[in-house]
Amino acid sequence: MTADAGYFGPQSISWQVNQEMTVLFGGARALLMHAAHPLVAAGARQTSMYQRDPWARLIRTLQLQSTMTFGTKQEADEAAGRINRLHFKVNGIDPVTGESYDAVDPDLLLWVHACLEVSSVYFFERTVRRLRDEERDRYHHENLLAADLMLLPRQKVPAKFVDLENYVAGVVASDRLVMTDVAANVAEIIRQGPVPSIIKPLWGFIRFAAFGTLPPRLRDLYGVTWTSGRQRWLDLNLRMLGGVRPFLPERFRLIFPARQAKARMADHGRANSDTG
Repeated sequence: MTADAGYFGPQSISWQVNQEMTVLFGGARALLMHAAHPLVAAGARQTSMYQRDPWARLIRTLQLQSTMTFGTKQEADEAAGRINRLHFKVNGIDPVTGESYDAVDPDLLLWVHACLEVSSVYFFERTVRRLRDEERDRYHHENLLAADLMLLPRQKVPAKFVDLENYVAGVVASDRLVMTDVAANVAEIIRQGPVPSIIKPLWGFIRFAAFGTLPPRLRDLYGVTWTSGRQRWLDLNLRMLGGVRPFLPERFRLIFPARQAKARMADHGRANSDTG
């Protein structure tokens, strides 16, 4: 018998990247990027998510990524199914742009998918190690499975990781992203909203890094004053995180779902040994 290692397994680049605690910082960055797209914002406005529970979107995004990576295949399927059922109900006319929006629109799904993938790789490379081009493309290819589960057609996704980066850069450089009430609300929540106690000790730096690592045009959109001194401070802290990381206990270095998955695999290995 073999343990259910999920869709990826411990040898995958997705496990290597997504297990890192610092990669979670990319979730806040991605959330700011998501909120700047008016049609993504329109869906959030419809569900009143940010007003009812300002952390729901961020936590849901991070939980979905960790479940798809470290959960069993059944857990990944069920998590994706819950989100897809919600998305099917989110559609209408955006009052800001007058355009129609639909949460299962492949263009919107691609933006959400791309921002999280690019942000995850960004923080992994800044705090763990630089990925080779082959590893970046392998991570990108493995993420196509997550795209499938979230109903994003593969043919909509750029072929290579660098193409995905260029897609994100192109959207940022266009006039597609704007400041809406939802984007302003998200920024306010990240700046000074109530923070869940579990992440409160780290939130000051996560907040600083989320805004500071945005593309310059998005920093301007959110009214972030950025200086060379702030950039040096950000770079120094990211280097320090990378420097201390190898010496941290696993519970501070790896996210809980990753440690849980490793324990599940180890338990199965011991059970097979006992019955062998």
